Amino acid sequence: MSEPISGQCLCGAVQVTASVDAPKLRACHCDMCRKHTSGAFFSIETLADSITVTGPAKAYKSSEWAGRGFCEICGSTLWYETNHDGVRNLAAGLFANAGGGTMTAEFFADQCPTGYSFAGTHKKLTTQETIALFAPDEE
Repeated sequence: MSEPISGQCLCGAVQVTASVDAPKLRACHCDMCRKHTSGAFFSIETLADSITVTGPAKAYKSSEWAGRGFCEICGSTLWYETNHDGVRNLAAGLFANAGGGTMTAEFFADQCPTGYSFAGTHKKLTTQETIALFAPDEE
């Protein structure tokens, strides 16, 4: 059974709501995510078509296959979105306690900086495995 979650950016100007079943967290270690967030980008899996974003959200096309959302006022990271299907992966930090999610996967795990690592037995996908999942035409 799905449950609604709601959150906001750092300044509160952007409000986000979505529905989740069993909240799943994912971390991405690609160069772009690390540049955008100054570390791994943590996202929470939400139900398709359940996301509502209000306020001054802007989008930036960061590659041929994806874009990123941010608050126009405070710059908070809001989402990562794949172009081929329009799926938005909301930033887990928008929600209290990261939406109550449990870590299930790391993307670009082979690009994780040596200065940190995440404990657990979740999936750790390599660059090749991640690209095959999100941008199959890029291989």
